[in-house]
Parts: sequence; C-alpha cells; structure tokens
Amino acid sequence: MATAATIIIRNARVLTMDETGTKADAVAIAGNRILAVGREADVLACRSADTQIIDAGGGTVLPGFNESHMHIFGGSASLRELSLTGIRGFDAFKRKVQDYAVANPDLSLLVGRRADYTIFSQIDRVTRHDLDRVIADRPFVMTAPDNHTGWANTEALRQAGILHGRDVGVGNEIVMGDDGLANGELRESSAMAPVMALGGTGARSMLGVQTGGEPAHVTDAERAADIAVIKQGLAYCASLGITSVQNMDGNLYQLEMLDEIERTGGLPVRMRMPFHMKNFMPLSDLTDKAAAWRSRFHTDRLRCDFVKVFMDGVAQSGTAVFIDDYANRPGWKGDPLFAPDHFAKIATEADRLGLSVAVHAIGDGAVRIVLDGYQAAIAANGARDRRNRVEHAEIVQPEDVVRFAELDTVASMQPTHPPGSAGMPLEPYLSCVGEARWHLTFAWRALADAGTKIVFATDWPVSPLAPMSCIYDAMTRKVWKQGLPDQRLTLMETLAAYTRTSAWVEFMEDRKGMLKPGYLADVVVLSGDVEAAPHERLADIRPTTTICDGRITFQSES
Repeated sequence: MATAATIIIRNARVLTMDETGTKADAVAIAGNRILAVGREADVLACRSADTQIIDAGGGTVLPGFNESHMHIFGGSASLRELSLTGIRGFDAFKRKVQDYAVANPDLSLLVGRRADYTIFSQIDRVTRHDLDRVIADRPFVMTAPDNHTGWANTEALRQAGILHGRDVGVGNEIVMGDDGLANGELRESSAMAPVMALGGTGARSMLGVQTGGEPAHVTDAERAADIAVIKQGLAYCASLGITSVQNMDGNLYQLEMLDEIERTGGLPVRMRMPFHMKNFMPLSDLTDKAAAWRSRFHTDRLRCDFVKVFMDGVAQSGTAVFIDDYANRPGWKGDPLFAPDHFAKIATEADRLGLSVAVHAIGDGAVRIVLDGYQAAIAANGARDRRNRVEHAEIVQPEDVVRFAELDTVASMQPTHPPGSAGMPLEPYLSCVGEARWHLTFAWRALADAGTKIVFATDWPVSPLAPMSCIYDAMTRKVWKQGLPDQRLTLMETLAAYTRTSAWVEFMEDRKGMLKPGYLADVVVLSGDVEAAPHERLADIRPTTTICDGRITFQSES
C-alpha cells in the first residue's frame, strides 16, 4: 500500500519556491516529510481515513518562514517588558512608564524597549534627568529600537556602579555629562551590561550579545523561568508562520535550554545558533568551544555551526564605522570592534575549521574590513563552499558591492530597518549618514543585480517579528528623496529571501526552504493570496496554520 498522508492542505495557492517557480493546488505530508505537491485531485489520492484535511481557503501556502537574523532569548524576554513602540512626547511616555511600574512592583529593574532616539525631542538627546522626572526611586532603563543605545535613570546608574563612569572597552561608551557624572546615555552592549545585570531574566537574556559567556550562577527556579520565557517566544514565532530561526547571539546556557526543550517536548521551531566571538576572546575558543559545540548540537532541529561577530554598532549612536566622516560629526568615523588583522585571523581560523562566519557590519568601513577578512581566509585556505555573511550591510561602497558575489558572501538584510519603514523615524539616521551616502544605503537591488544572494529577516526584538509585515515593508519601501534608486526586490525575490535562500545559507537547501516531495514538512498557510493582494495589503495577510517537522505548531481559531 502506498504511504498515506497524515495531513493534506487543499484549496490552496501553493508557491513551492523551487528554482523554476512551480505552483500547485495542494500539499500532502506524511510524518515529518512532504509526500506530494501538485493538482488537488492527485494529492487527495494520498488520503486515508486518518488524514487531517486543512482547507487553505484559497490562501497562499509557502515553505515555513526562515527568520535568518534574530535574538530568541532577548526577543522572548521583551514580550514581558514594556514596549515603547510608537510613544511620542514626555507626557505619553510618563503615563506608560508609571503604569508599568505600578503593575510590576516586584521587578528589580524596569526595562522599556523600542524607544525612539527622538522620543522627547527631534534635537535634544535623552538624559537621566528626563527619566528621573518620570521615575526616580526605582532603577529604569530603556533601549532604542536597534538595541545599541540605552538610557538609564540615576538610580539605575547608581545601583550598577557606573554613575561616575567606567571604561567599557573600544566601541562602547558611558556618555558623561558636564557635571562629571554619567548623563544616562549608554552606547553599545558593554556600556548597558552593568545596568541590565540588575534585572534577572532580562540580564541573562542579553549575555549572548554582551559577552557570549555564561551567567555566573543560576538557581533551578531561575533556569525554569528562563525556559518558560523562551518557550513563550518560540510559540510566538510559530504563530507568525516561522518554522526556522537563525539566531545571532549565542552562549552555552541558551543552547542547553533549547536542547532541554527539544528533549522534553520538542522545539516548535528549528533553531540554528552561533558561537559568539568577542574581541577579548582567544583564538583558541574557536576550536575549544565553537567546533566543540558544533559536534554536540548538530541535528536538523537544533544546530550550532557558525560564528557570529560584531564589527561595529549603529549610525544613530555614532558607533557604526564609516570610510569617510560622519556627516554630523566631522573628524569621526567610528572605531571598529576588531582591528582588521585581528578579524582576518578569526575569519581564517573559523574557515579552517569549516565554520561559516556572520558579521554585524553597518557602516561601509566595517563592511570593507569584513570583506577583506573573508578574502584573507580564501587566500589562506583555498576554494570551498563557505556561505559567509554580512549582517545588515546598511552602507556599501560600489566597489564593495561587486565583492560580495566574488567572495561568495551573503547579504543578510532587514527590510524593517530603513528609516521610514516599520515606524522607524528618519532622524537621527539621515543626518548621521549624510545625503551624499543616501544612495548607498540598504542597497538590496544593487547587491542582487551584482549576483549577491540575499536573505531577509527582522532582527527581533530590534524590529517587530511578523514576516508578513516585514515583507510588506520590503515591497512598500519609499525613497527618501526623488532621484534616489529604488532598491526593492520583486515579490518572488523577497519570498525567496525568507524561504529558499535562507535555507541555502545554512546548508540545508537539500531538505528545506522549498515544498518538494521528500523535503522536511515545514509549511505555512496564509489567510490570503500574496500574489493577488496589493502590496499595501500584504501586512493584513496572516498565518492560519504553521507546520514544523510535520507537526502543527500553530492554528488560528477562526
């Protein structure tokens, strides 16, 4: 007897996302694999009395979304923290913070997320004195949408021991005021870490970004609470049609919690985790930790097989690294977190070990350092299939655009990040970058036309996680000034960047990222037809069913 389907999805607009653009009416799943894709009548022939039938209602069916750049622990923790998205003006901010403080009397640190750089003023930067006017008797910190800048009140700075400042390393800064005390602005993770350490789960969730290291001590109760937080975040991912996550910070603590979730109930989302290489770590960590973790965690559901690095910060805080000066800070280009020769050694050693590398690089100066390092690795180790990445690549000089494809380097981009998209304000980004560089920013089309493979994601919790909202942002992005190039990709290119190409970048194109017989059963059913919908309505289309590894991980009530 032929294999019977466990699940059949019918009445669908199936986009298989294969290389030829094959479309179909139905999909059959048997166990954790795709059984058949094709005409509905043919696919229904695979059913048995026990087959579950899902009516897609004419909606699009795709391979499950592959969120190729996000932070699962920090994002999960943010679901329980104060969201300041869309808050403008001091009075609205005050009401929001004070209501949150009253509702959470036992929190040792109050944390707000996604506070615009211009939340109070288009000109003046936030200081501790502004925050003290709202809450002075409990430690409070809030972070910008990019998570590269934070602002803390006096009590938080005092309890963290940084009110009088502290050396926090190259590329990081506790901004000091004219009175000789910290003014409240904290630039980059090492500056924010002492304050975040006041706050339990929130502090532990940031360790993968801040140090790549482990918490000093965790009780059984704290670990159980952290696992519950991550489970909530994983369920949230599944509710948005996500079946794969490529995380961009890592430590062993996170890996072991995810492994426990997998062993005790099963991960609802496939997880790819990195070893996070910091500039203070010895090169030997790549062998002793990164390669060892790869050997320990190597299944299709939980893998640790690449190295993550931060080369710079962000333009808004002055920590991105440019080739030429900041437009609003003559004489300042930013400091790279790794000297070029140091990074080249890391890239070469990771490459020797067969580990791909993904590097956060915002400014054109940082991008060039990364590409030079990848070129050094190729020269040292010879030709092979590497699939190294540059994360964000917000500004790329034309001569470096062509190097991406030449060096087989992937551009990992976030359609939610261009100012003017996803509620992101235009300032201070446009002033920092300067009009002379606007045509070089977020150059998706230019990179694609040069032969670069592109993957899309949101960088959650930096930006809202919903893939359909991100796809909407990609398709509706507007230029900042008439005459600037339109950098949008087509809808099918955009969908590929969230499915097929994202599977390719993690060396899994032979078993996921497309709907083909024999491929892993990772599928999302959407509420509408994405090809027929106007681009302005794409964000209204939502997942109705998510299937990961043949298991339904989300199903809407309606």
